[in-house]
Amino acid sequence: MRASLRSTPRSALAVRLKLGWLLPVTGLFAGLLAWTLGVQTLAQGNPIFGHFSPSNTLSALGRLLSSGALLEHTLPSLQRIGVGLAWAVTIGFAVGLAVGLIAPLERSFSILFQFLRMTSPLSWMPLAVMVLGIGNPPIYFLLIIAAVWPVLFSTAAAVQALDRRWLAVAQSLGATSFERLWRVTVPAILPQFFTGVRLALGLAWVVLVPAEMLGVRSGLGYLILDARDRLAYGEVMALILVIGLIGYFLDALLRLLQQRFSWSVNR
Repeated sequence: MRASLRSTPRSALAVRLKLGWLLPVTGLFAGLLAWTLGVQTLAQGNPIFGHFSPSNTLSALGRLLSSGALLEHTLPSLQRIGVGLAWAVTIGFAVGLAVGLIAPLERSFSILFQFLRMTSPLSWMPLAVMVLGIGNPPIYFLLIIAAVWPVLFSTAAAVQALDRRWLAVAQSLGATSFERLWRVTVPAILPQFFTGVRLALGLAWVVLVPAEMLGVRSGLGYLILDARDRLAYGEVMALILVIGLIGYFLDALLRLLQQRFSWSVNR
């Protein structure tokens, strides 16, 4: 009887572990099946869609890897997303902190910030090129204007929702204004801040690809445009998969950081 009781939790854990792998694999298999059937259906009406099949895509991916073109164009994209996101996070965190702490700032700039947030980042393309020229500067600007708002609003909302009793306790213990900010406010808002950073990454990664189709000759956006112009449709589909895969791993990295710096009152 005791042995059966001890084995029950272990068997339940084994079932959960199996489901933890089985369900994602099932979802991926369903996506692959839908992709295959969709291509076959479309190819019946237009044979050109046959170039987008999984087999052609994998062959094209192998060619991109063996030629070194994929790595050559991936590194500039990662560098641009890193610089753009770093600036967006820095600006968004600083402004969001100020807006959350100073009520008149929130009332003064709320309408302006909401207006700018709802303006498509890609609509700034012509102006960015006119002012900054071609190359990396306009791309950085587009990434910043896309990614700054989730960080800013999540930071400001977290500061405004902070339990003021924590600050009162810190003040009663003799903490200075800077110590209350650095040792109470900032650690308390980190979970919401990282949520904003993950949202910012998603927006920046989406904007990066069309931004790299404008005036640069490197990056995944440029490479996918070049593949389209060469009618290399298998490479186009392979690059779509690569873009999604890199975005997934970048988000996973941020998710790990969020878990590392998150806290719970129940711990």
